[in-house]
Amino acid sequence: MSTAAQAWADDLAAWAIPTEILEAAPESPWIHPVAMFTVDGDVPDTLSHQRAREALPPGGTVLDVGCGGGRAAMALVPPAGLVVGVDEQSAMLDRFTAAAREREVPSETVLGFWPAEAPRTPVADVVVCHHVAYNVSELAPFVRALGDHARRRVVLELPTTHPLTHMGPLWREFWGLERPVGPTADDCLAVVRESGIHATMETWTDDTFSARSKLTAEQQAHYMRIRLCLPADREPDVAAFLESAGEPAPRRTATIWWDV
Repeated sequence: MSTAAQAWADDLAAWAIPTEILEAAPESPWIHPVAMFTVDGDVPDTLSHQRAREALPPGGTVLDVGCGGGRAAMALVPPAGLVVGVDEQSAMLDRFTAAAREREVPSETVLGFWPAEAPRTPVADVVVCHHVAYNVSELAPFVRALGDHARRRVVLELPTTHPLTHMGPLWREFWGLERPVGPTADDCLAVVRESGIHATMETWTDDTFSARSKLTAEQQAHYMRIRLCLPADREPDVAAFLESAGEPAPRRTATIWWDV
């Protein structure tokens, strides 16, 4: 493993929840509420969507890896004439298919993990992968497989800092636990470039992120309580803490893209 790739893996490993906390958790903290990833109506335009769209021919194909409900792919309809989604959750793929049907665009889905499912996934004009990288320990083969499936361009989107960084004050409050800082989008770019890919990174402020969460204050407290490995009777305490913290700041986001 290269220097940058090893540093990325080590930094991600530091985010592991201490064994004694995890073993006492009443529910698994590794949750991805499907409601947060559902695509309703028009998708607000972003730099990532623009970078993908400018490389996509009319009627072209889009492969969305770690697609969730398909926000990254549906933002490209039109000009996309076929969207393909890869995800580990069948419920996410159901939402992806429904979103494509609503937009009257043909779709295909692949259930499983990337890059394990890469051999049975079709090549596309443009490959998009949004908010997945921080879940990938072995990042180099992951991004190389993205490039292998693109005819024109790959667009990778991720927050500039780890997406769980905002939970630092909560872990400190409820467990007295300090959480890591890295890795960052700059570290991701280093892995991509060490993989022999000539990529460009642009950063921007995502003002629409909190509005897209689709969760009520009660739902936010519920899911945050689960992620904190706390019992149900602590949910009011989590809700009170979140209310006192106020609205989160707009999220800084990175778009890493390269042509193939």
